[in-house]
Amino acid sequence: MSLVSPHGPQKQLLPRLVAEPERVERLEWAARLPRLPMTTRETSDLLMLGMGAFTPLTGFMGRDDWLSVCDRYELADGVFWPIPITLSVSADAAASLKARDQVALVDEDAHTVMAVLTVGEIYTVDKEHEARQVFKTADAAHPGVAKVLAQGAYNVSGSVEVLSEGPYPRQYPGLYLRPAEARARFRTLGWNTVAALQTRNPMHRSHEYLAKVAIEVVDGVIIHQVLGKLKAGDIPAEVRVRAIEALVDQYFVPGTCIQAGYPMEMRYAGPREALLHALIRQNFGCSHLLVGRDHAGVGDYYGPFDAHRIFDEIPRGSLEIQAMKIDWTFYCRKCDGMATGRTCPHQPDDRVVISGTRLRRMLSDGEDVPEHFSRPEVLSILRQYYQSQAAGP
Repeated sequence: MSLVSPHGPQKQLLPRLVAEPERVERLEWAARLPRLPMTTRETSDLLMLGMGAFTPLTGFMGRDDWLSVCDRYELADGVFWPIPITLSVSADAAASLKARDQVALVDEDAHTVMAVLTVGEIYTVDKEHEARQVFKTADAAHPGVAKVLAQGAYNVSGSVEVLSEGPYPRQYPGLYLRPAEARARFRTLGWNTVAALQTRNPMHRSHEYLAKVAIEVVDGVIIHQVLGKLKAGDIPAEVRVRAIEALVDQYFVPGTCIQAGYPMEMRYAGPREALLHALIRQNFGCSHLLVGRDHAGVGDYYGPFDAHRIFDEIPRGSLEIQAMKIDWTFYCRKCDGMATGRTCPHQPDDRVVISGTRLRRMLSDGEDVPEHFSRPEVLSILRQYYQSQAAGP
């Protein structure tokens, strides 16, 4: 038995990151090219292209791919893909471009050259249509919709040569794993079946329970953290890393669980994003994605188990990876342990319902955290963080 294949007809990773020996020379050349700025989301997507996590994509989508993905969950050639990966530009920038031009893509925050784009197509899109198809709403209060509506007037497609991964490799040594490196790690550990636990929160008891349920079924679990930009109020990655490390060290059997990080920015697209998370994890070598309540959701835009149902709605064979669907998890006082709605017959008053949002609110407000909500080692790290925030600079 071996790890699942990367997504797409080639069944091999297609990273767009230029090999290190050539990178310095290419960066010097790229510095002389016309520049296009990227938003933080576009930069994070570029990094995913660079590491091969968006295999089989080799760049930003053209109009046919954009529309097909919005409406049919597939690229124009029929390959399954759930969310558009696009690069937007202003009307002035679009007017200065033509097919086959080469331009440097620049991170809008750091103002550094990240890649070279060979222009394919310059086109307009219906941003409200994209929002309604992908997010099921055009409400600008939705953080993912707001990003789409704020995009430039035009999109530019084209293949990319990625020349920089920004600060991530230096900032998260050993945690920042590219798909090929993750696959190598799994093989070293002797894992053929791997479940990914997507998180943008420190792990509380529900997350721990999900991971341990998976370990009973597969060879190992990768706790896969979002390192890209989050929404206001989310806990920084470096704090989450320490909290998760403490949990894994104290409460997991060695060799059954690792943590890693990846640079994609959350879109909060609920069910559609669950599909993208699955596709990405297949590229990383995972056979399963843990899908709990309100996966990648925000506010009340999605039902609590919409992300479960969507895996049953896509055509069979769209992905090799499987969804490991877990019901609502909680601590039950009568059961005296973690449980789900499928395993616990008791009443809501017997249950300690656990969510990352509630935990963040309690810690931010200095409230006592109920027993069984989170492990003491994790709470200690999180309290230190919130106390430092309250103290100010």
